Amino acid sequence: MENLSLDYLFDHPREIFDLAIEHLVLSLTVIVLGLVIALPLGVLAARFRRLTLPLLSFLGALYTVPSLAFLAVLIPSLGLGRDNAIVVLVAYAQIFLVRNVVAGLRGVDAATLEAARGLGMTPWQVFRRVRWPLALPIVMAGIRTALVTTISLATMAAAVDGGGLGELLFIGLSRMSAPQVGLPMVLAGAIAITALAILSDLVLRVAERQTAVARALRAAR
Repeated sequence: MENLSLDYLFDHPREIFDLAIEHLVLSLTVIVLGLVIALPLGVLAARFRRLTLPLLSFLGALYTVPSLAFLAVLIPSLGLGRDNAIVVLVAYAQIFLVRNVVAGLRGVDAATLEAARGLGMTPWQVFRRVRWPLALPIVMAGIRTALVTTISLATMAAAVDGGGLGELLFIGLSRMSAPQVGLPMVLAGAIAITALAILSDLVLRVAERQTAVARALRAAR
């Protein structure tokens, strides 16, 4: 039974690879769109402290909404497909992205910012050349967390015909009346999703280290 359970993984590598690429593209699209929203929100929350608690509380509450319920609520307006899944996943990613943007920007030492202003830098120059580079490692950590979480949650996209590796899980579960048919698909999907999340995490960890090294080199010049 153990050997049979992994047959689908080894017998359909091309299908699983294509679904993994679709899953990764969906997840990366979510992170890019999420950053477009999270960066200005994070900058505003870091600048105006009164916004921080209400904003993060709202995003935290949004993250607790069950994914299937969230997807179902959007069907009347967005229908089935990737658009529905993207909206839900972007909303979920905000708590990780915004929180780390705020933490990164606020974590920059005030004396460093004051020294930059003392050199005659404009507020924009201080932000672009000092504050943002120093905040970037924490922002990158938020991106990594958001991406790994999104890869996991994107499994539910298959419930609204959004594609990705979740298709293997949902189709496999629908065929569990014959475990020898459904179980291999479920295991193949679960293994592929786990591998994709781990690989993405490793790649972004390397990117974080490179960011830290680049920052150290700039500071040494």
